[in-house]
Amino acid sequence: MKEGIHPPYQKARIICACGNVIETRATKKEMHVEVCSRCHPFYTGARQQLVVERGGQVEKFRKKYGV
Repeated sequence: MKEGIHPPYQKARIICACGNVIETRATKKEMHVEVCSRCHPFYTGARQQLVVERGGQVEKFRKKYGV
């Protein structure tokens, strides 16, 4: 890497809206995010529940259009 053209790479704290704090390294010392791996539906399993709820919509469509 060329000297003097890159921002300093330092320890950083990522703070989620749910209260989770992640320690990592980045060019900023602190970042605030709305969703992290602890509260995101894809990682928490809530996505499976959403798919199950949509199952009723599929049945409703089939009933309505005779498919």
